[in-house]
This record gives sequence, structure tokens and C-alpha cells, in this order.
Amino acid sequence: MSSLREQLCEYGRRAVELGLVIGTSGNLSVREGDLVAVTPSGAALDRLTPEMCPVVDVEGYLVEGDLQPSSETPMHLAVYTTTDARAIVHTHSVFGTIVATTMTELPPVHYNALLLGGVVKVAEYATYGTPELAANVRAAMEGKKAALMANHGGVTVGATLEEAFEATRLLEWLCEVYVRGLSVGKPAVLTDEQLNAVVERALNPPAFPRRL
Repeated sequence: MSSLREQLCEYGRRAVELGLVIGTSGNLSVREGDLVAVTPSGAALDRLTPEMCPVVDVEGYLVEGDLQPSSETPMHLAVYTTTDARAIVHTHSVFGTIVATTMTELPPVHYNALLLGGVVKVAEYATYGTPELAANVRAAMEGKKAALMANHGGVTVGATLEEAFEATRLLEWLCEVYVRGLSVGKPAVLTDEQLNAVVERALNPPAFPRRL
């Protein structure tokens, strides 16, 4: 798990540098087999070292490390046990949190929302670190790569930590586009027909003739 713990430090620093978290907020994890390396509780993500990152099993028992796992570990484990995700990123990004405090879902105002599964749902509010929050996030994540948590932040998944982190960046961009769009007018929401056309286009790209 040593290389995965190093990745947690790398992407933790990037999360801080991009303003996706402040202070000791946010947490990341990555799974290998039945083990999960996770960022520790109460630690700033830009000050982590690999040995600071504890390892737990999928049942939530501490396997390695001197520090306690993030308080959101139950949420991470709930997602791992019900999806094929291998990495999770949770942040308190500005625009994601704005949407999470004002909306019940983030509508697809741009076709790149398809990369996250389309409409991003906002999980019902529950106290952080509780089984209730874990259950709410698990429900909102069904069939998706991202969810928002009411009055809290966002969470994304991926096959790798890089993929989950890029999904977080995309989620924040989509939220920013929507929020800034509201300052100009009412953002247009893409219809199912328009989104299906994007999928069809991606599956059947045009062939450009080669000049002879």
C-alpha cells in the first residue's frame, strides 16, 4: 500500500493548491483488494506524509498506522462495498458547496455532465461521519461517479485516484458554470434527447477523409 499512500499525499496537496479544500477539511481514499488507505482525521491534506495515512479493511478495522482514519471513512467504505470504485475524493469546494446548500440536484447544463453520469444528485443532509450520511451518499451515488452532500460538499469516485480527482475537478467546474450562469440568467438545461445525441456522437465519431 506504500505507493497508494504516496498518492494520497500527492493528490491531497493538489486539492489544497486548487482551493478544493481549506484547513483540515476533505478526505481521500484508495482501495486495493480488501484494504483501503485513507487520509487521517484532523490533518491538513497538504502536510501529509505516507506513514501518516492509516490503512483499514473494508469492514472498518484499523490494519496499519498510528493515526485515526478520517471521520468520513464510513462513507468511503459504504461506497466501496456497493460500487466498483477503487478511489474516492471528498472536498468542500466553493461552488460545489454552494450548489449543495441551495439545490436538490445539479442539472446537466453542459454535456460533460455525462462523464459523471448526468444529473448530479444532492444527498440528504446528515451529520458528518455518521451511518446516516454514508447511506444517503450511497443512494445518491447509485449509477453515478459524483454526488453532492447537502450543506457539506462533494464526493467523486474512480478506478484510480487520478480518475476520482479529475472527476472532482469536473464536478467543481460544472457547479461553477451553473452558479455563474445564474448571475446572468436562467441556465439552459440539456434535454435527454440532446444528451443521447452526444452519447451517439461519441460512440460513432465522424471519419475524416485523408487527402491523397
